Amino acid sequence: MGLAPTDPAMASRAPHVLLVNPWIHDFAAYDFWAKPLGLLQLGALLRQWGIRVSYRDCLDRFHPTAPPARTDGRFGRGPYLKSQISKPSGLEDVPRRFSRYGIFPEWFREDLSRLFPPDLILVTSVMTYWWTGVRETIQVLKEAFPSTPVMLGGIYATLCLEHARLHSGADRVLPGPGGRHALNLAEKLTGRSAASLQSESRFDPDALDTWPPPAFDLQHKRSYVCLLTAVGCPFTCPYCACHLLAPKRMRRSPEAVVEEVRHWHQACGVSDFALYDDAFLVDAKTHAIPILQRTIAMGLPIRFHTPNALHIREITPQIARLLKSAGFETLRLGLETAIPKARERLDHKTTLEEFSQAVAYLLEAGFHGNQVGAYLLAGLPGQDFASVEASIKTVKACGVRPIPAYYSPVPHTALWEKAVRSSRYPLDADPIYTNNALLPCRKEPFSWELVSRLKALCLV
Repeated sequence: MGLAPTDPAMASRAPHVLLVNPWIHDFAAYDFWAKPLGLLQLGALLRQWGIRVSYRDCLDRFHPTAPPARTDGRFGRGPYLKSQISKPSGLEDVPRRFSRYGIFPEWFREDLSRLFPPDLILVTSVMTYWWTGVRETIQVLKEAFPSTPVMLGGIYATLCLEHARLHSGADRVLPGPGGRHALNLAEKLTGRSAASLQSESRFDPDALDTWPPPAFDLQHKRSYVCLLTAVGCPFTCPYCACHLLAPKRMRRSPEAVVEEVRHWHQACGVSDFALYDDAFLVDAKTHAIPILQRTIAMGLPIRFHTPNALHIREITPQIARLLKSAGFETLRLGLETAIPKARERLDHKTTLEEFSQAVAYLLEAGFHGNQVGAYLLAGLPGQDFASVEASIKTVKACGVRPIPAYYSPVPHTALWEKAVRSSRYPLDADPIYTNNALLPCRKEPFSWELVSRLKALCLV
């Protein structure tokens, strides 16, 4: 499979790579600060080596053909367009509508028709159970550019490698972090050695400060920017794949992080930043605290949001005050459960006493209870839903918001085998069955009554 242009007349032009963020197929989806950060980072790396990069986003809420999208009061978030489609085989009995989320296919085809044929197409992937949206996207790409190789990366490609090779339609699947993949692809596309490319850019895959900022400029509109100050997590929670997706812990310098924030705000008017870190507050003295202090010193009218949650144990009175002063608007805490015995089986990141104390510090620092939410895992293998209800009541008693996080079984994690045994679906046969919307680890069929009861309990 070649990557270089085959037409001699085009041999002198810069190689052209098309980046694609695929459609989502699901029962529900919403833009909760969701952007393909890894794909845009890959694009920025390729650009710095003289490779021409185009970008098409099947989830683009601000597509030129779409009706104007609201941005007020949502800190950049908002609903995707959607089109109802047939449910995947095996899910016909689920009493919910199934949809394609994102732009309409005819818009996507029209966008592709305006592009000069690329030398390579890179498609990303996120949730494993969204793989049918990836497949549909790749099918359209191959219709538009039948002679261009399509490569697939991202979370689904990494966690379900063999399934992706067999079913995604991609010519090649690239599992794992993208830094070294970017270097290898640039080597093949440009005909230059990796050593030469690294020397020119001073790029080191293992040093995040040598990476250029992600190519968010390729988007039609930037209602928010996703920010990553470090990768990896020191914990290996049995329900989480972070240690599989980013096995090496790497941090950026506080100076580099703050400079990126300054750039997006001053050059592009971005006010909302979604922190993608899995362990932002770990070793806060040398990482989070300097970042927060430098952010405060800039004095910019910006807001930060933490959809991936903060580690509760690390929240001190000082941290709480710095978060507030730095402009943190939406705080999520990774409590998971308020039941002591269940907590011992899940992880050792915090205790209920530490949670109560951390919440008190945040409220004393000036945060309102509706700004702080605690994630509570629901739908775990063998979990008694009465324990979820008890956890919801405990969180509400502390004065903050309980947020159910419905469990999606993740291949290769410690809970996977138990999830397979607990499920009414053949989880190991098809990732489609791991969709958390199904509550897949219950033997009983999907229950709207159960979900509605939990939603009602969470209301303040």
